[in-house]
Order: sequence, then structure tokens, then C-alpha cells
Amino acid sequence: MTQDGRGRGPNTRGPQTRGTQTRDPKTRDKAVDPARTVALDVLRAVRRDDAYANLLLPRLLRERKLDRRDKALATELTYGTARTSGVLDEIIASAAGRPISEIDGDLLDVLRLGSYQLLRTRIGSHAAVSTSVDLVRAAYGMGQAGFVNAVLRKVSQRDEQLWIDTVAPSMADDMVGNLAFTYAHPRWIADVFAQSLGSIGELQAALAADDERPIVHLVARPGQITAEELALVSGGEEGRLSPYCVYLPEGDPGALDAVRDGFAGVQDEGSQLVALAVARAEVGEDTGRWLDLCAGPGGKAALLGSLADLDGAHVDAVEVSEHRARLIENIVDELPVTVHVADGRDSGLEPGYDRILVDAPCSGLGSLRRRPESRWRRQPADIPELVALQTQLLTEAVRLVRPGGVVVYSTCSPHPAETTGVVDAVLGAVGGVEPIDARPMVAGDMTVAESLGAGPHVQLWPHRQDTDAMFVSVLRKA
Repeated sequence: MTQDGRGRGPNTRGPQTRGTQTRDPKTRDKAVDPARTVALDVLRAVRRDDAYANLLLPRLLRERKLDRRDKALATELTYGTARTSGVLDEIIASAAGRPISEIDGDLLDVLRLGSYQLLRTRIGSHAAVSTSVDLVRAAYGMGQAGFVNAVLRKVSQRDEQLWIDTVAPSMADDMVGNLAFTYAHPRWIADVFAQSLGSIGELQAALAADDERPIVHLVARPGQITAEELALVSGGEEGRLSPYCVYLPEGDPGALDAVRDGFAGVQDEGSQLVALAVARAEVGEDTGRWLDLCAGPGGKAALLGSLADLDGAHVDAVEVSEHRARLIENIVDELPVTVHVADGRDSGLEPGYDRILVDAPCSGLGSLRRRPESRWRRQPADIPELVALQTQLLTEAVRLVRPGGVVVYSTCSPHPAETTGVVDAVLGAVGGVEPIDARPMVAGDMTVAESLGAGPHVQLWPHRQDTDAMFVSVLRKA
């Protein structure tokens, strides 16, 4: 697969599609399937406006008032199509006999949606093709509908495995490339995972886990509700690793009273473990000064604030964006957290913190299963700039922490350049700081800690811990 950001989709128009315009969704023929219409509108916003599917879809589902069955279908089609769009493009180009760049972007959205149904769902081929044709006919008329009909019928002549055998690199010649295509990842990301994991078997397991839509993880805010209580009121199941985690297999978390009232939130269990590592670290006499140096979007700041409230501590939370800072203030309302609008590389805060969290901006390669379109947006060229920022943030955190205090560095990425590479660079440039074993702080239990690798750093994985691929390193100032 190419690395040209195809997930956004081209905006060029081929000769057969010049001058087409999409009608407003509210004016479409009412016979057009509502679930597929919502899915198409989200996919179009993802391509045109760089929207995030996991943020836009819930809003549209509420606004359009779909029933439970249509909500489930819209969710599956939206996330599944966004997650596999790069692979679908290869198949569509082959079936259409022309490059993707020559297909109108709006028609491509429909072709992706139809192809996903044909190849990755149990929806019948007639229904997948006819509903796709209906979507185009409602917006453009019969001419463009004929093109979509012809391409999708060509796609329907083979199942997913036959298309993989036709379009993907062969397993004999390029195992990593074949697995990347099979599990809908850009090749460069599969290479990163292979470098981190070290074996083809583990690579396949990691890519397969990333190719599945995960269940929602809730966090019970300490001092406000317990995980046991949250599991009871939500119908979920208590988590395995975080004492505050609840797994919610189905349902809208935003509809839960506990979430609306701020007693709980949506947060991956791996992210919860990062915040817990900050609170669990041994720092000697804790003076109660804690710092979250990169606090947006606020989930870890809220969990740290709840833990600080129980311990009589206070958290300073730094966020460079004023808009995001206001959102964090809403999340941490009534907690001992002060939000500062500042650049974490030069926050203006006084040194002497006992505990500092640096949850640095990163590529997000560890959360691809929760952000389905992001794998097709990120490029290898993004990494050096991120690494420079991460290195500067961690260096500043080391300056701000007091002797005997700890800095927890985390990224939602398994990329070696963003993880051990950053830690090693800072350790080599700054004296008086050393890594300590992060495993017991992440796990909270040595029996579990021993399952987290050799240490001193921790790298979580979806296929191992069923969490996002969070990296955690703990540094102590001498």
C-alpha cells in the first residue's frame, strides 16, 4: 500500500463526474437507508474536513434519532469502512480499472462503504450494491449510479481473501506487507510494530487486534464511585488491570447517569494505568505538588485529580490550547486541579514537584483501533517533529521535578523513536536522573508486573493486555 494519506480521499474528479454536487442530507429521498446515510455523511466529513469519526458519529446518531438497530449498523459501517479505507482503495482501483485519484471523492466514499459491506460483513451482495446505488442516485442521478453499480458488482465477484491474494504482496515474498494489507494497516506502521515486537507471530496478533473494534472502557473516579458500583449501574464488567476500570461491551456511555454527572468517564484502561503509575511511585515524603505537563484532553488529569484529592495533594495541569484548557477545567471541576494555559516546554511554573506526568503528544499509533481513520492520516515524516517535542517536554519535566521525585513519561505509541529513543536521549543529555522499574507502578502487583516484560520500561499492547499500546517509563531524580 502507498503512504499518501489516502484515507482522506482524493478531491479530484474524473471526466465522468465533473460538476456533481451532493444534496444536503435533510433533502435526500426518504427511501434512502438512514443507517447508511449517517455512515456516508461521517465518512465524507472525515475525507473532506479531517473530522474524527469517533467524535462526529455519536452526535449524528443523536441528531438523526436512529433506532437501536440502525445505530448499530451505522456504527459498524462507519468505523469498519474508515478503518479499512486504504485497503478498500486498492481493491476499488483494481475493480474500476483506474487510479483512485481519477474517481470523484464523493463517489469514492460510497464505493468504500459498499465495498466494506461486500467484503467484511454478512450483508448480502444485492443489498450492499443496491443501497449504495440508491445513495448515489439520490444525490447525482442515474449516470453516476451506473458507475458505482458496475464497480461494486466487480468487487462482489471475489471475497476478501481472493482480493487479498490478487492485490496484496505475497506472503512468500513479503510477509510484513501481506500482513499489513490483510489487517488494514499502512506498510510503514506494520514495519514499526515488527521492529517493536521482534517476531512475525506477534506482529500478526498485534495487527489483528488493531483491526477489531474494541469495547468501551470506563473509569470510575476515585472517591466518587467504585468500579463495582459503576459496573452494576452500567451493566458492565470490572476491569482486570486498573481497579477503577469497567468494560462496557455495548451501549452509549454518554447516556449513563454516572458519566453525565461526572462520577465516571470514558478512558482506556491503559491510560488509567499511566495515571496510576504517577500516584503509586515512591517519592519519600510527598509534599503534595503534582504536575500533569501535557494535560489535554483531560482524562488523566481528572483521574490524577481524584487520586490527589484522596491524598491531600494538588495537581497543576498544563495545556497549550486555551480551548482545550477550558474543556479540562470542566472535567476537573471541584477537584484539586489548577489548569494553566501554557506551553509545557516553558510553563513558567516553579520547580519542586514530587510527581510529574509527561503524557506527550505523539503519533497515536497505539490507539489506532479507537481512532479508525488515523492510521491512514499519519505519515513517517510526522515522527521527527514529534520526537523533538517529546524530548523537550521530558527535559523540562526533569528540571521541574525535585530531588527524589519522579517523572512518568508516556506515549500512546509503540514507535521506538517516540519511546525508548526519547528516554535514552534525555538520559544522555541530562545528568542526575535514572530510570526505575515501571512495572510494579503500572501493575500495582508484582505477580502482574512480571507479565509486563523485562523492564524497566513498560509497553502495553492490544493483543497482550487488551489496552491501547501505551508506553510508560519512570525516571527518578537523584
